[in-house]
Amino acid sequence: MPHVVTQACCGDASCAFACPVNAIHPTPDEPDFATAEMVYIDPVECVDCGACISACPVGAITRDYRLTDKQLPFVDINAMFHEPRREYPPQAPVTPIVRKVEAERPLRVAIVGAGPAALYAADELLKRPGTKVTVIDRLPTPYGLVRAGVAPDHPDTRTITDLFAKIEDEPGFYYALGVEVGTDITHAELAENHHAVLYATGASHDRAMGIEGEDLPGSITATDFVAWYNGHPDQADASFDLTHRTAVVVGNGNVALDVARILVSDPDRLATTDIADHALAALRQSAVREVVLLARRGPAQSAFTLPELTGLIEHDDIDLVVQGDLIDNLAASSSDIMTQVKIDALRHLPEPTRERRIVLRYQTAPVRVVGTDAVEGLEVAATRLVGEPGAVRAEMTDDSEIITTGLVLRSIGYRGRPVDGLPFDDLRAVVPNHEGRVEGMATTYVAGWIKRGPTGFIGTNKTDATETVDRLVEDFNAGLLPDPAGRASVRRVLRERGARAVDHDAWRRIDVLERRRGVAEGRPRVRFTRVEDMLVAAQKPPSRRR
Repeated sequence: MPHVVTQACCGDASCAFACPVNAIHPTPDEPDFATAEMVYIDPVECVDCGACISACPVGAITRDYRLTDKQLPFVDINAMFHEPRREYPPQAPVTPIVRKVEAERPLRVAIVGAGPAALYAADELLKRPGTKVTVIDRLPTPYGLVRAGVAPDHPDTRTITDLFAKIEDEPGFYYALGVEVGTDITHAELAENHHAVLYATGASHDRAMGIEGEDLPGSITATDFVAWYNGHPDQADASFDLTHRTAVVVGNGNVALDVARILVSDPDRLATTDIADHALAALRQSAVREVVLLARRGPAQSAFTLPELTGLIEHDDIDLVVQGDLIDNLAASSSDIMTQVKIDALRHLPEPTRERRIVLRYQTAPVRVVGTDAVEGLEVAATRLVGEPGAVRAEMTDDSEIITTGLVLRSIGYRGRPVDGLPFDDLRAVVPNHEGRVEGMATTYVAGWIKRGPTGFIGTNKTDATETVDRLVEDFNAGLLPDPAGRASVRRVLRERGARAVDHDAWRRIDVLERRRGVAEGRPRVRFTRVEDMLVAAQKPPSRRR
């Protein structure tokens, strides 16, 4: 029986490395890996050995006879990806190459950021014996967007943190959390005490729409809303107008789907997740029953992934409705089989019967946010598609209307922000680099979104981080990373100035207390949403249960 990759796929390709018959694609060395929505198992080549199951960090792979009803569509999704590839000769299994540290002296690296890219980079570095890595983040809690960005109703995706916990336990790994580089400690101090400094600070800002009224109260970023319902301390005191029946999301990527789904989900369902308490309380009082997602172009250019669409279609308390032409020539002429599968799924949606619904409105662009003191509506205009498949653009028409709403969320892409002391390409919103080496700054490196821009998925950062670490180790072996002038740890530098970092043990105390609070309510965890509460928990060993 073949194995099947399902919705929870994180794309880190550990399964591809584990597969003895090269049945899992795309692999990191293939050109379509960077843009693939997930990896897929070829049911013809699969020998049912199960190596991929143990390699997958998020439990996304299962045998076909163990699939749930909601997972059954992934049998065809996996198979269809491989159909056009069968004309090519088979390739040898992928074998990861670890560049060894050749110098006898131990390698010391500071990593700024504690999200997936940072932890994957730490993991790659610690495969070299004797290496010491200190991971630094301004929050007392690690994991970046895995903790603060993944939707609470996607618990399988969050199981990637089990892998991160194993990385944290590796010899030579140290945390200095609750520390802001540029405020609590400088880049110069990090460089003085380490062979290299690697930045994996992500891309935390949303792109602006650039339309009139965008700054009105009630017009917000999807990033802020996601941080709010995930309990990020920066949004602990935020509030949003949920008194209107309809909310509008500009954009139709996975984050847009997440926001829409959380807005119209039954709060009783969300009550079994680790959604922030303040968000759950607000959503229980919410009048929102419809979320309209706007897309300038057509269904063939939908930014959401097929796995996310499949999961949403299987939601039994939310209707998915499409507005827009599903059979336009540009969509129908697409040669991408997965795009055709996506369009076919949209074409055969069940008839809407439920109160709660998500509307995918295609060929519609925002014109201006309407309102005086707060959002009262969003003026939109129809668009027409021009160009050829693969290069389709939308042109605005004069056909416009106003959608009445009190909440407009923009979800049209992330932007990196400048890192103190590093060069910054404002057009691409990244730190200029070559394969992770920061231009014009010896001993300084980047990984993740601040390196390549906001593309890919959680697991994409593994390949990205591996490339950066390979270049770093290459430079170390070539003698290009001189021994640091100082030998002080980040914690010692902070201690000397009266500051204190949250270390590995302190973070685990926060984690244990959150999980323990969740047990009493039948939830995975109840989050601390304020930094001061996190710091108290970090210093207080959990009491034993009676």
